[in-house]
Amino acid sequence: MEERRAQELLARERARVEAALADLDRGDRSDEPDPFDPADAAPDLLEAEIEEGLADRLQEELEAIERAEQRLAEGVYGRSVESGEPIPDARLEAIPWAERTASEQARHG
Repeated sequence: MEERRAQELLARERARVEAALADLDRGDRSDEPDPFDPADAAPDLLEAEIEEGLADRLQEELEAIERAEQRLAEGVYGRSVESGEPIPDARLEAIPWAERTASEQARHG
Protein backbone atom coordinates (compact mmCIF):
# COMPACT_ATOMS: atom_id res chain seq x y z
CA MET A 1 0.00 0.00 0.00
CA GLU A 2 1.24 3.45 -0.82
CA GLU A 3 2.39 5.50 2.17
CA ARG A 4 0.07 8.41 1.33
CA ARG A 5 -2.97 6.10 1.20
CA ALA A 6 -1.98 4.53 4.53
CA GLN A 7 -1.65 7.99 6.10
CA GLU A 8 -5.12 8.95 4.81
CA LEU A 9 -6.72 5.78 6.14
CA LEU A 10 -5.06 6.05 9.54
CA ALA A 11 -5.94 9.76 9.85
CA ARG A 12 -9.57 9.01 8.97
CA GLU A 13 -9.76 6.22 11.55
CA ARG A 14 -8.03 8.33 14.21
CA ALA A 15 -10.57 11.12 13.65
CA ARG A 16 -13.48 8.63 13.82
CA VAL A 17 -12.28 7.06 17.07
CA GLU A 18 -11.41 10.38 18.72
CA ALA A 19 -14.85 11.80 17.78
CA ALA A 20 -16.58 8.73 19.19
CA LEU A 21 -14.61 8.99 22.43
CA ALA A 22 -15.45 12.70 22.69
CA ASP A 23 -19.15 11.91 22.19
CA LEU A 24 -18.99 9.37 25.01
CA ASP A 25 -17.28 11.91 27.28
CA ARG A 26 -19.96 14.50 26.62
CA GLY A 27 -22.88 12.16 27.11
CA ASP A 28 -26.41 13.40 27.63
CA ARG A 29 -26.88 14.07 31.32
CA SER A 30 -29.82 16.47 30.92
CA ASP A 31 -32.42 14.10 32.35
CA GLU A 32 -30.87 13.28 35.70
CA PRO A 33 -32.83 10.39 37.24
CA ASP A 34 -33.72 10.06 40.87
CA PRO A 35 -30.73 8.10 42.27
CA PHE A 36 -32.95 6.58 44.96
CA ASP A 37 -35.48 5.14 42.51
CA PRO A 38 -34.33 1.66 41.36
CA ALA A 39 -36.45 1.98 38.23
CA ASP A 40 -34.39 5.04 37.25
CA ALA A 41 -31.03 3.66 38.34
CA ALA A 42 -31.06 0.28 36.54
CA PRO A 43 -31.23 1.59 32.94
CA ASP A 44 -28.59 4.20 33.72
CA LEU A 45 -26.29 1.57 35.19
CA LEU A 46 -26.73 -0.62 32.11
CA GLU A 47 -26.07 2.32 29.80
CA ALA A 48 -22.97 3.30 31.80
CA GLU A 49 -21.60 -0.25 31.54
CA ILE A 50 -22.25 -0.35 27.80
CA GLU A 51 -20.56 3.02 27.35
CA GLU A 52 -17.59 1.89 29.43
CA GLY A 53 -17.18 -1.20 27.25
CA LEU A 54 -17.44 0.91 24.11
CA ALA A 55 -14.91 3.40 25.47
CA ASP A 56 -12.49 0.54 26.25
CA ARG A 57 -12.86 -0.85 22.72
CA LEU A 58 -12.37 2.60 21.17
CA GLN A 59 -9.29 3.22 23.32
CA GLU A 60 -7.83 -0.11 22.19
CA GLU A 61 -8.48 0.88 18.56
CA LEU A 62 -6.80 4.24 19.13
CA GLU A 63 -3.74 2.51 20.59
CA ALA A 64 -3.64 0.13 17.60
CA ILE A 65 -3.86 3.12 15.24
CA GLU A 66 -0.96 4.77 17.07
CA ARG A 67 1.11 1.57 16.70
CA ALA A 68 0.26 1.49 12.99
CA GLU A 69 1.33 5.13 12.63
CA GLN A 70 4.62 4.21 14.32
CA ARG A 71 5.12 1.27 11.94
CA LEU A 72 4.43 3.64 9.03
CA ALA A 73 7.07 6.06 10.32
CA GLU A 74 9.53 3.17 10.69
CA GLY A 75 8.84 1.92 7.16
CA VAL A 76 7.36 -1.43 8.21
CA TYR A 77 3.65 -0.64 7.84
CA GLY A 78 1.76 -3.33 5.96
CA ARG A 79 3.90 -6.15 7.30
CA SER A 80 2.80 -8.57 9.98
CA VAL A 81 4.29 -7.89 13.40
CA GLU A 82 4.28 -11.65 13.90
CA SER A 83 5.84 -13.04 10.72
CA GLY A 84 6.91 -10.04 8.68
CA GLU A 85 4.71 -11.27 5.83
CA PRO A 86 2.89 -8.60 3.80
CA ILE A 87 -0.66 -7.82 4.91
CA PRO A 88 -2.90 -7.66 1.82
CA ASP A 89 -3.97 -4.15 0.78
CA ALA A 90 -7.64 -5.20 0.92
CA ARG A 91 -7.23 -6.03 4.61
CA LEU A 92 -5.46 -2.72 5.28
CA GLU A 93 -8.24 -0.84 3.46
CA ALA A 94 -10.78 -2.47 5.77
CA ILE A 95 -8.68 -2.38 8.94
CA PRO A 96 -5.85 0.15 8.47
CA TRP A 97 -4.38 -0.66 11.89
CA ALA A 98 -4.16 -4.42 11.19
CA GLU A 99 -1.03 -5.86 12.77
CA ARG A 100 -1.22 -9.37 11.33
CA THR A 101 -2.48 -11.20 8.28
CA ALA A 102 -6.04 -12.51 8.58
CA SER A 103 -4.88 -16.10 9.16
CA GLU A 104 -2.40 -15.02 11.84
CA GLN A 105 -5.07 -12.90 13.53
CA ALA A 106 -7.46 -15.87 13.56
CA ARG A 107 -4.81 -17.94 15.35
CA HIS A 108 -3.89 -15.06 17.67
CA GLY A 109 -7.44 -14.67 18.85
